[in-house]
Amino acid sequence: MTNSLLFDFTVDKATKTILITREFDAGLSLVWDAFTKPEILDQWVAAKPWTSRTKFMDFKVGGRRFYAMISPEGQERWGIQKYTSISPKTNFKMFNAFADKDENPELPGSDWDYTFSEQNGKTTVRITIYNESLARMEKMIEMGFEEGFKMSINNLEDLLATLSGK
Repeated sequence: MTNSLLFDFTVDKATKTILITREFDAGLSLVWDAFTKPEILDQWVAAKPWTSRTKFMDFKVGGRRFYAMISPEGQERWGIQKYTSISPKTNFKMFNAFADKDENPELPGSDWDYTFSEQNGKTTVRITIYNESLARMEKMIEMGFEEGFKMSINNLEDLLATLSGK
């Protein structure tokens, strides 16, 4: 990880919100694709040794992504995302929930808001995760969300370096 790149992870229990800001040494188009194309997303989004497998993804307003995080032993933990707003290359919003293998969501879920900006060849991604339930947010944190997210973002940084030839 390049230490000069911005990374901030803040939990605000009062507002049931997690705020994440991360800078990448890559152009906006490539970073946008890494978050919105399943063939790239599946390469980085799971914290190793877990892997990600997208069963289907329809990146459009009203579209969904149904995916599994898979343990080295083959255990699958399913999730479903519904895209609620998309402004190409600048912002997208989605509702995210755990689910069973038959696409039935486990509610409550959380609302994710991603904002992308580029300056001097570096792209900053700001993510706001709002949880309807404080108990769900605390469960995410207890399950190691922060550590897992940091590992995934480091995977992304390595992948972006490979894809951009840096």
